[in-house]
Amino acid sequence: MGGLRTASLRWRVTVTACAVVGVVLIALGVVVRTVFVGQVERGLDGLVANRAQLGRQLAREGVGPAALVRRVDAHGVRVGLTLASGESFGEVGGPPEPGVRRVRISLAEPGRLDGAVLVLSVDTALVDGATSALDRVLLIGGAAALLAAVSALLWGMRAALAPLDAMTRLARATAAGGRGARLAPTHPDTELGRTARAFNEMLDSLEGAEDRLRRFVSDAAHELRTPVAGVQAAVEAVLDPDVDPETRDRLHLHLIRESRRAARLVDDLLHLARLDAGIDLDPSPVDLLDLAHAHADRVRLVAPEVRVVVSGTPTTVVADAERLTQVLTNLTDNARKAMGGRGTLTLAVTAADGHALLDVRDTGPGIAQENRERVFDRLVRFSGGAGAGLGLPIARGLARAHGGELFCLPAEGGAFRLVLPG
Repeated sequence: MGGLRTASLRWRVTVTACAVVGVVLIALGVVVRTVFVGQVERGLDGLVANRAQLGRQLAREGVGPAALVRRVDAHGVRVGLTLASGESFGEVGGPPEPGVRRVRISLAEPGRLDGAVLVLSVDTALVDGATSALDRVLLIGGAAALLAAVSALLWGMRAALAPLDAMTRLARATAAGGRGARLAPTHPDTELGRTARAFNEMLDSLEGAEDRLRRFVSDAAHELRTPVAGVQAAVEAVLDPDVDPETRDRLHLHLIRESRRAARLVDDLLHLARLDAGIDLDPSPVDLLDLAHAHADRVRLVAPEVRVVVSGTPTTVVADAERLTQVLTNLTDNARKAMGGRGTLTLAVTAADGHALLDVRDTGPGIAQENRERVFDRLVRFSGGAGAGLGLPIARGLARAHGGELFCLPAEGGAFRLVLPG
């Protein structure tokens, strides 16, 4: 997994949002300014056109030059009139000054104004002033809007990230040893709600693993205490010089039996540790029916009072034959113990839905429904003090290492099904 980007989410979102708001405000300001300037320009053009139209109308009516200039000169439009004779009225002036817009109109009305030139001048400083005022309004308003957006975003991000802060506090409290506390999302179907639910599930899993480890260590210590105590008692008795030879031989056998029991338990614990760390398999084509027959011969040899029945059809899987043999050994040893060393053990091989199935059934007392999944827990103890040991957890671990599964089936006696990919 790549490096996790941990820059401040609050500031990243705020800066990004403010940049977007800033760009939008600038674009809006440009649009408003352009529309405003265009509108003012069109207003000036319209004003000049109206004054020019009025001048033409007055010329047609035969109004004198001075009166025409006086009546047209209004609304910020300065008027000058030059007759064909060269006589001037109003503000004719020379070249236009900067910031002054000038329009010349030739009059062709009969009479004194024939050939006269009407000059209309308008000062654009008003436009520039209005535009400057608008720029100040846009600048101040945009800055205020951006500041308000930043404040709202910071407040909103603080509220939005409060659940993450709660997760952080809970994680730190859990790391410090606190247990049992959970998040309570008000809307579990939102993004943060799903994150909170996943966080709670993680805590449940961690605390469950801790509980299982505690029970496992306690049960392992309990299981080891019995053979170790037996070994200690046997050694102390053997060291007694007054013990007769027959009793001493019996104590030697007891010492060997208890030491082997302790060694088996330690081996099983190490095997479980290897399963947890991941084991290497040596896969090859294996016929489950041949494997079942070979294992049945072993059971008949070590437990002649157990009747073993093998049925099914040849079914080949790609698996580690030695590991599968260990699975069968654990299942059949568990069955022999359940039957008390006598009864019928059935091994059945079938295939279904692209999977190979191997059922191991016995005529023992069976397993209660509420314990059919618990038997795969490590060193689990049932009511009455009976324990399931480590054979079944190891068998399931090996099955899963092959991509398969091991189930406890409902039946009158004990029944387990090994499922492997076909």
